[in-house]
Amino acid sequence: MDPIESPPDALKCSVDIKLRGSPAMPRFFSVVLATLLALTGAGAFAQSLIVDTAGVEQAQQRGAVIWDARGAKDYVAGHIEGAVNLGFAGDLFRDPVREDPPPPAVAAKLFGDAGIDILHREIVVYGGKGDAMAYFAARMVEYYGGKHAKVYHGGIDDWKAAGKPMSTQPTKLAPVALALDSERAGTLWTDQVIERARRGGAQLLDVRTTKEFTGDDIRAVRGGHIPGAISIPYEDNWRDPATPGKLASRQVTNKDGMALKSTDELRALYAKLDPNKETVVYCQSGVRASETAVVLRELGFRDVKVYEPSWLGYAGVLSAPVDNEVFVNVGALTGQVSALQGRVNALEAELAKLRQGQAPR
Repeated sequence: MDPIESPPDALKCSVDIKLRGSPAMPRFFSVVLATLLALTGAGAFAQSLIVDTAGVEQAQQRGAVIWDARGAKDYVAGHIEGAVNLGFAGDLFRDPVREDPPPPAVAAKLFGDAGIDILHREIVVYGGKGDAMAYFAARMVEYYGGKHAKVYHGGIDDWKAAGKPMSTQPTKLAPVALALDSERAGTLWTDQVIERARRGGAQLLDVRTTKEFTGDDIRAVRGGHIPGAISIPYEDNWRDPATPGKLASRQVTNKDGMALKSTDELRALYAKLDPNKETVVYCQSGVRASETAVVLRELGFRDVKVYEPSWLGYAGVLSAPVDNEVFVNVGALTGQVSALQGRVNALEAELAKLRQGQAPR
């Protein structure tokens, strides 16, 4: 899926010729038209939220902030030259229990200390290829009042493959003072989604795995899905959704299959959805939903919202209606945890014996 293209050079040439061939036209009109044409090209590019390698380079030339959303260890091992890093975005912008974003004051300090002015600077975020966390990080910019950051879908993998400049030296930007008095932009919360579910007719998109959707894989107090939701796992945006599994089993050696499908293929994937209707996207905690939400916006969907607490929040309200409802078997879960703890204790005891045997006499 390519970013929106600027007007073709042929059009620029045609206008240029006409301007030069019209001596009666005042010079300032020529300047105005040329400026508008240039702005149209820049604006068309800026509309795209997903960029490729060339798009990152162009953003760098414009002075954009390049944000590496990976963990510090991965960042130090090698990153896009000039990119900044705050640490793993999933740790910084999600509560460890609820997995909700922090208050604006906390976010202001995180961004400000790193020199990322989300209110006035263009920002491009990347992680690994196809990494939903990069999309989540980019969405946090909008969440706190800025313009949704762009996402380099190919990430560090495509950058390396293209032989582009890498660095192991951290980039430090001058801190900025940020006053963030806005939050929750582009999102819905549990009471709003419950109201839509009960009313019926809402366009809800569940991007979790099929087993999570059917209640066979329970990751909250309840399994199942919101009534009326359509299931399209976020991995279906990729050319080969099975790539992570193939990497784990060494059937493939790279992440090429995690590139986005073509625009036509993506339109076919979401053909059952109405792009003119509010579309609510959810997953387990808002991360995977962030990727699909951007894809939908790129396809021209006019009103896309991420249900921020997602299934964790919805399943926890026991009065909220659920299809394929399955509750966690707490007794069985406790038994499994106890069994695992027993195995851990046994292994620790064996390690202790080995250490004693190796101790100097």
